[in-house]
Amino acid sequence: MSAAGTDQAGFPEGRAIVYCEGAFGTPNGKTAHGLVRFTRRYQVLSVVDSCRAGEDTGEVLDGRRNGVPVLRTVSAAIEHAGASGRPATHLVIGLAPDGGRLPLSARDHVREALERGLHVDSGLHDFLGDDPELVAVATARGTRIRDVRRPPPRSELHFWSDKISEVTSKRVAVLGTDSAVGKRTTAVRLVQALDALGHRSELIGTGQTAWMQGVRFGIVLDSLINDFLSGEIDHVIWRAWSEAHPAVIVLEGQGSLLNPAYPGGYELLAAGRPHAVVLQHAPTRREYDGFPGYRLHPLDHQIAAIEMIAERPVLAVTVNHEGMSPSETRAACAEIEHATGRPAFDVLLDGAEQLAALVAARLDLGRDALQPGTP
Repeated sequence: MSAAGTDQAGFPEGRAIVYCEGAFGTPNGKTAHGLVRFTRRYQVLSVVDSCRAGEDTGEVLDGRRNGVPVLRTVSAAIEHAGASGRPATHLVIGLAPDGGRLPLSARDHVREALERGLHVDSGLHDFLGDDPELVAVATARGTRIRDVRRPPPRSELHFWSDKISEVTSKRVAVLGTDSAVGKRTTAVRLVQALDALGHRSELIGTGQTAWMQGVRFGIVLDSLINDFLSGEIDHVIWRAWSEAHPAVIVLEGQGSLLNPAYPGGYELLAAGRPHAVVLQHAPTRREYDGFPGYRLHPLDHQIAAIEMIAERPVLAVTVNHEGMSPSETRAACAEIEHATGRPAFDVLLDGAEQLAALVAARLDLGRDALQPGTP
């Protein structure tokens, strides 16, 4: 299957156990974090990670209980779901390790889930649907394996044709100074806050987690053939505009512009042509995530690079508060504002309302933008 779009009429599809062994609460657990915080596609029942068993996922991530527990094993999670009267229907791989490979130790857990009648959804680069043994188990049990990162057939891909020139929606790209830094979460919160202000908004998902969250319009950027990247960005933005008529289209960033391993962002700037950029940053990071010795480029350097390429402004810096207390986070925001001359927000700590108001004002979203638009 491909992750080109979503029929949201059938949501939620089922009740999910999210597999995140050894990674929940770390950057490699970002897919699980996104699903715990928000998804239309599933009802999330629990997260599997023996390292944090017994904890509440909301307390781990945001310091607030949400009633979704961390359990020790897949078996325990299945039994917990059955005992609660909400039997699980899906095992979703919530790991997002460097390189997107499935740890060998996880394969037995996937097999167990299939044997016990659960569908399996995976966003890794290792396609579980190509494993003959797992496929045989799924076939015997009448269950389904979906590899979200499996690219669409080449016959379905789009080459760049400048359809975006027809699009009248304002576009905002949420980029980052690193990978696994919170771009998608900020993009989701920004869309929700813009909608709350009355500005119809659509998120363009660009990774496997956005698909798992049920984004209506999306591609999986890092699974596409390079020749079609710009065309797919061009096409999905045009499709969101032509089908949903939003006032604002928010583009989810990937990697970071200057990351040596994940230099994402350039195609989104060049092909997506945003009118403005919001830049997500983790002040406590000194090196690129997962790559010791590769120092993170300074924030002002990254802002300058984005503005040179996009020829549009970085409106604000949004902060990932990893490793910081609330008071330290607010002090970091004040320091960023002083150093860059741009407002700084932590949308998880303080909400995205101020960011949405800033975007609406700077993009001049008037009263006409409050009503459903037409091309």
